[in-house]
Formats: sequence, C-alpha cells, structure tokens
Amino acid sequence: MPSSKILITKLQRPRDAVGTIARPRLHDLLNRGQKQSCTLISAPAGYGKSTLVSSWMECCQYPGIWVSLDEKDSELHTFF
Repeated sequence: MPSSKILITKLQRPRDAVGTIARPRLHDLLNRGQKQSCTLISAPAGYGKSTLVSSWMECCQYPGIWVSLDEKDSELHTFF
C-alpha cells in the first residue's frame, strides 16, 4: 500500500523570487481564464510555470490553493 503522507512543500505555493520578471500579458490571460472551469498551463520544465502562477496568485483577488503533483502521485488513493 502506498504511503498516504504528502510532503508539505507540495501544498505550499513557492515564494516569489527576487528579480522575477513581471509578466502582465500572461497575468491578463490567467485573469480571463477565471471565467472558465479550467485553465491549463503547459510548457517544458524550467520555463517559469510555477513562478508565473505563484506571482499571479499573489495579486489575484480570489482565494487559491496550491498542489504540486509528479509521477509518484498518480496513485488515486495518494492523490485524494
């Protein structure tokens, strides 16, 4: 049976890094995506997806949650 423990870092939004480049156009796209039931952000590793969403959540007027998943989280029991 897989472990039901989850690392606390998977549930905490990354802190904004000093010197992060502002991405107002992408923030606007994320704001427009709030009218949809789901928004998918897809890019290769290292392209700034987590940084983008984290910085957007910082100034978003709605509450949000952070869940970071990887291959090991594909077990349904662990996921829920």
